[in-house]
Amino acid sequence: MARLLYRLGFGAHRHRLPVVLLWLVVLAGSAVGAVALSGSTSNSFSIPGQESTIALDKIQDEFGAQGGASARVVVKAPDGQTLTTPDNAQAVGELVAQLGTLPGVGSATNPLDPTAPTINAQQDTAYSTVTYTAGVGDVTEEQREALFDAADNARAGGLTVEVTGEAIQTPPHIGGVVEVIGVVVALAILAVTYGSLVMAGMNLLTAAVGVGIGVLGVTIATGFMDLQSTTPILATMLGLAVGIDYALFIINRHRQELRRGADVGTAIGTAVGTAGSAVVTAGLTVVIALTGLAVAGIPFLTQMGIAAAATIVVAVLIAITLVPAVLSYIGHRALPRKQRAAVGQSTDAHERGFYRGWIDGLTRHRVLALLLTVAALGVVSIPVASMQTTLVQTQPEGSTQARGEQLLADGFGAGFNGPLVVLFEGDQAVQTATAAAGTIPGLDDVAVVTPATPNADGTAAMLTVIPQSGPTDEATEQLVTDLRDQLADIDGATTYVTGSTAVSLDVATTLDRALPVYLAVVVGLALILLVLVFRSILVPLVGVLGFLLTIGSSLGATVAVFQWGWLADAVNLDTTGPLISLTPIVVIGILFGLAMDYQVFLVSRMHEAHSHGALPRAAIVTGFRQAAPVVVAAALIMFSVFAGFVPSGDPTIKSIAFALAIGIFVDAFVVRMVLVPAALALLGRSAWWLPGWLRWLPTLDVEGAGLEKHDNSRIGEKVAVGR
Repeated sequence: MARLLYRLGFGAHRHRLPVVLLWLVVLAGSAVGAVALSGSTSNSFSIPGQESTIALDKIQDEFGAQGGASARVVVKAPDGQTLTTPDNAQAVGELVAQLGTLPGVGSATNPLDPTAPTINAQQDTAYSTVTYTAGVGDVTEEQREALFDAADNARAGGLTVEVTGEAIQTPPHIGGVVEVIGVVVALAILAVTYGSLVMAGMNLLTAAVGVGIGVLGVTIATGFMDLQSTTPILATMLGLAVGIDYALFIINRHRQELRRGADVGTAIGTAVGTAGSAVVTAGLTVVIALTGLAVAGIPFLTQMGIAAAATIVVAVLIAITLVPAVLSYIGHRALPRKQRAAVGQSTDAHERGFYRGWIDGLTRHRVLALLLTVAALGVVSIPVASMQTTLVQTQPEGSTQARGEQLLADGFGAGFNGPLVVLFEGDQAVQTATAAAGTIPGLDDVAVVTPATPNADGTAAMLTVIPQSGPTDEATEQLVTDLRDQLADIDGATTYVTGSTAVSLDVATTLDRALPVYLAVVVGLALILLVLVFRSILVPLVGVLGFLLTIGSSLGATVAVFQWGWLADAVNLDTTGPLISLTPIVVIGILFGLAMDYQVFLVSRMHEAHSHGALPRAAIVTGFRQAAPVVVAAALIMFSVFAGFVPSGDPTIKSIAFALAIGIFVDAFVVRMVLVPAALALLGRSAWWLPGWLRWLPTLDVEGAGLEKHDNSRIGEKVAVGR
């Protein structure tokens, strides 16, 4: 692989203009395609084949289309008054009349209509259901603003008016001020690492090209499949982070070769053949982890994984083609002026003394370092035992959505925001539903059961069950289970339980079942890949065991902050509650790939030194001194990019970004910089042991040994010719 990539890098150097122009054409074509072919994204999560999803489809078939996206305009009378007084009733009527004429609105119900009132028993809280002609996610910003303006007008008359519901949900955005700060921090780290603002800008620019192509590709995909709204942001985070890091590793090796006296073309080819091999291996590991999400059998998760993996592929291709082409234009200016004057001299002085002192002390006190690391990360992982997940997102505190839901909970009960729907199908569906309406109230946590609603021909009927608890409470989830158990024994009809809590429970159950299978498949494939890279059994095992501590710490810290509320203000967290159901599996998939990145980059230099004859401890010291500075810079960059998505933005992305930021910090600075070197030092020669029955495995030349043999053979040929 090293020789193949050497030729690719050298070819990019020789044909730098066509390579640069090709990528610019791809970027421009992606932009045109995104404008012409893009579609909308989805904010809903469901799994085909689950009881709750089947029920939703059947309800639409049996009872007709339920209309487009809807919102609830919640109205509360002034303190001590009711909404049925003449003045308040008139104000409510005027509000409903205005709602019905808003742009995009198909209908708006009157909460005081005696035929179908939606007012509480105290008559001080009511709501109007505003139904749009557009579907979920298609309500425009202008239509949402018109709805908010109508609410403001009603507030001026003395009523308390808030708006909630799916129609006013906005898709998550990319490019906020805090995200930009993360990129600026990454630029600053690059500038310090390179000692050159030009090289830092070049690194960031090539990564931006890859991110642009990847995200625009995801945007094009929305025109052909139903992607989640979080997918573009996920692709942006990953693409930017790995794009910067992969270019950093190649540029760093290129600069090392220049300092040793190599010409520009040879330095580029060698950098791509060596560091590029590690980039390809690391990228392949991330792709395996992301595409492996397909084993869960959840379509929206599979699509997220494939979209993010495609962005990683683009980042790898950019790193081994566009980066070499741009480096060719820069030439020796890739080095600071002082280093240009010292070309051809020893690079030992450039290797920082801090890292030598660190690794020397670590290898001497390896047992103590190993025990302290495991103990500390184990403590941080403790909150994972109490982790809860849900698909029901908590609205930001202080928003009109949160205030509206609170008004509904105060006026109608906490369970009103998460009703359960029971569908009955069969010739005796109506009679069975009517009978069940009398027995269901006997279950725990049931507040209200509405009368049975039959369809047109009486072959189906629906009941609405209002829980006493809120949508994210464990009691509500238990009620779903109790309902299904009780209805399973009913004769005369087929029953289904659905609703937001039921969908959330079904997704969480499916994810819990899929997670062990996913871990087994992904970890197994990655172990095979790492065995091929390092020709060792114990090195990959140490890397994977370290990853388990990374995951425990990452999810443990996330539970402590987002579920328990510890240091919530530090991450601008409005409300606490269960994590979004897909957070654990997505975080595990992404972090596994990225953790193996650092394992490959760091340990490959140790393996390279060992293969050149260095003793085990000396190989660890040499490899660490060479790789640690660039790994630290790469981890700081990735941490800053992920952390930039934490303070603001979509709640789903906020928790995932936080978990990734913590995971990167722990994995790079604790696991890879402490645990792995200490463990390898403790293992000694056995760390590089490969059983005889596995010696037939092919070798993935990540360190560039094939390049050295090729160069030596060419030197020998020249000597022979000279003689």
